[in-house]
Amino acid sequence: MDPTTDNAGKAGDADTVRASLEALRAEIAKAVVGQDPAVTGLVVALLCRGHVLLEGVPGVAKTLLVRALSAALELDTKRVQFTPDLMPSDITGSLVYDARTAEFSFQPGPVFTNLLLADEINRTPPKTQSALLEAMEERQVTVDGTARPLPDPFLVAATQNPVEYEGTYPLPEAQLDRFLLKLTIPLPSRQDEIDVLARHAAGFNPRDLRAAGVRPVANGADLEAARAAVAKTTVSPEITAYVVDICRATRESPSLTLGVSPRGATALLATSRAWAWLTGRDYVTPDDVKALALPTLRHRVQLRPEAEMEGVTADSVINAILTHVPVPR
Repeated sequence: MDPTTDNAGKAGDADTVRASLEALRAEIAKAVVGQDPAVTGLVVALLCRGHVLLEGVPGVAKTLLVRALSAALELDTKRVQFTPDLMPSDITGSLVYDARTAEFSFQPGPVFTNLLLADEINRTPPKTQSALLEAMEERQVTVDGTARPLPDPFLVAATQNPVEYEGTYPLPEAQLDRFLLKLTIPLPSRQDEIDVLARHAAGFNPRDLRAAGVRPVANGADLEAARAAVAKTTVSPEITAYVVDICRATRESPSLTLGVSPRGATALLATSRAWAWLTGRDYVTPDDVKALALPTLRHRVQLRPEAEMEGVTADSVINAILTHVPVPR
């Protein structure tokens, strides 16, 4: 076999897989208007085997976005509404006594899926929130001393509202660090909001995505092939040092009490590679790192109270750091 021909075939396969993942944007746009950055973030998380925290005020289509993604990706999905009375076993599953066999059998919980929508995760107590820690990090759950692996791919998409903090339980830093990305879902622009209302006036039903024309454009095999291609994306020593310098600068910022950990640096490198591949390159540039710095790092830093009172935000601190850290040439 001619090696040149073989390489061309592989390149063609990679281009086909990339095109199928890019088609997700158009497919999800049939249900969700004007949220391209969030859609891209979800695809990046899937490529990196990471999890996503979606934050936005009520009514900006956070839940609909995840449902549309699962419909366009042909993945199994389950939704859990996190409430104050939710128990850990309601997520992981539990042992149930079978009177016919006089034995206990394991009944899997909703976490045994490809795409878990954890709606309003900060509404449930820390004990239940922590039930997701092992699943998110180890991709397994342990019940009665037995470890049970989760399906692959597995992604947790958790939503939370930045308002109405009364009666909520803020996520601990250890759990926040398990989320690869924190995506903020903004209010739509005037034109986007007009488009949303026009769709509803025309009969759009957000509970019936099939009627809206959302169809699977990629599957698990495409995702696996894409991950293999991302793993081959070249990262130069200069880019690696650039990522480290950005993360170390957060630890020295006078506005922060907590900077980015080495896990955060690893996450930024991974998301930058995925973004580089999605944009059609097999190498990472400083612009790729800058493009993913905010969603990858904003939830991994902690502001000083006095800085927060002065109106400083995590995003503004990270943007200032990106401005001052020397960019490799």
